[in-house]
Amino acid sequence: MKSSWQKSFFIVYLLLLGICIGAEIAIGMLTAPVIFYPDNFLGIGVLNHFQSGILMTQIFLKFNVLLMFCMFLAAIYEIYLYRIKKYDFISAVVLFIALFGSMAFVLYFTPYIVEAQIAGLEVTATVEFKNMHNWSEIVMKVVLLSQITLFFRRVWLFLK
Repeated sequence: MKSSWQKSFFIVYLLLLGICIGAEIAIGMLTAPVIFYPDNFLGIGVLNHFQSGILMTQIFLKFNVLLMFCMFLAAIYEIYLYRIKKYDFISAVVLFIALFGSMAFVLYFTPYIVEAQIAGLEVTATVEFKNMHNWSEIVMKVVLLSQITLFFRRVWLFLK
């Protein structure tokens, strides 16, 4: 039987992972369309695409803290499970993908986008910037799918 603190830590782990997943979905599906298409809600000319990008970046800078905290906690939890012989290969693989994808997003893509925005509109209009932005979106989708897989894998193993 699992101790009460192990169950509590498991619940907190799943809760934070679920919050992180929910935040990613909310940012991608709810926030981004509103931020990048303000004309649909406020009329024409309120914000240009560059200004919308600056706002979206501020949301991601705040989200990055939550993302890295959740991935750090997930890594600690999976290491703990490994140490007590509750290791699961699938969970380890998807955690690895989510952790390194998160690190790439936070430590590589986000700083690149911020620096490009600081440099100005002419830099963010380049093909190189658009390619980097597209790759950052792909990485976040991979992170999201990995986190969802990890969440349901851990729930399934717990209920098994």
